[in-house]
Amino acid sequence: MRRELPALLAFGAAMAAIPLIVSSEYLMTLATLALYSALLGISWNILGGFGGQYSFGHAVFFGTGAYVNAVAQVRFGLSAWAALPLAVCGGALVGVLIGAPVFRYGLRGSYFALVTLAFAEVFRVLANTFDFTGAGVGMMIQLKPGAGQFQFTDPSGFLWAVLVMVMVGLLASLWLRHSRFGAQLVAVRENEDAARALGVDAFRVKLGAIALSGALMAAGGFFYMQKFNYIDPPLGFGASVSVEALLVAIVGGIGSVYGPVVGAFALEALGQLTTALIGKDPALSVALYGVILILMVAFMPSGLAGLGEKLLRRGERGR
Repeated sequence: MRRELPALLAFGAAMAAIPLIVSSEYLMTLATLALYSALLGISWNILGGFGGQYSFGHAVFFGTGAYVNAVAQVRFGLSAWAALPLAVCGGALVGVLIGAPVFRYGLRGSYFALVTLAFAEVFRVLANTFDFTGAGVGMMIQLKPGAGQFQFTDPSGFLWAVLVMVMVGLLASLWLRHSRFGAQLVAVRENEDAARALGVDAFRVKLGAIALSGALMAAGGFFYMQKFNYIDPPLGFGASVSVEALLVAIVGGIGSVYGPVVGAFALEALGQLTTALIGKDPALSVALYGVILILMVAFMPSGLAGLGEKLLRRGERGR
């Protein structure tokens, strides 16, 4: 892990220097949105990539973080900084509440994916029902520009804020790659029955992974709420968030540390290119992402990060 820390710090320094190099607010906003997508992908990758538990309903954690943040500020008058740990803990708690029965009864594969999708839909219905969460109208936090309320007047503030969250997620991924817990999680992913035979507590390991994944995804929900100041049930618990998190990880490389970051920036660049060529069409974007997902699964299962590693190894052999 010590060998990989310099690369992580170099990445963080390069991203942090963007506002100092680039004067365009548009480019800074694109970088911020790419880092935000990377955060979602890192969250999904911890459970789906390292743990092999593919989730189709990761929006349940995202929406939890966004709504806990909104409720804490609007209903209880807390500051955004006080709401942040509550949102993160809320995501982890929901992960435990979902994982405990699901993993206890041994649901995995497509069954686990469908159960997570069902939980996201249940949470969407609940948020759409209660007045406490604004029901179908949604919730809006008061605009109070300033770092004290996590509402930055300068775009660089949001970039640096989400960068810190991404760095925490990457550190968690590095820890999983080199820790005993991470080795146990990968063992469960590869062969759960064999891992149990070797003394691994598969239930505890998977429960820890979904709690960590839920916490990071909730941080993404918190950031979204602070950036755009509004959330409603379709935005918070809709399928689009789950698809974005899954797609970023798959395109970048499932199970790799930097794969979600690579996938996020690649998809952001592709989205901008598509918009420039054919205009902004949500239906066409969904179709394009579907085609990309099929092609990646069929021809490049290790993602862009995996392709880069293969090319690097070939180059070293050719020397």
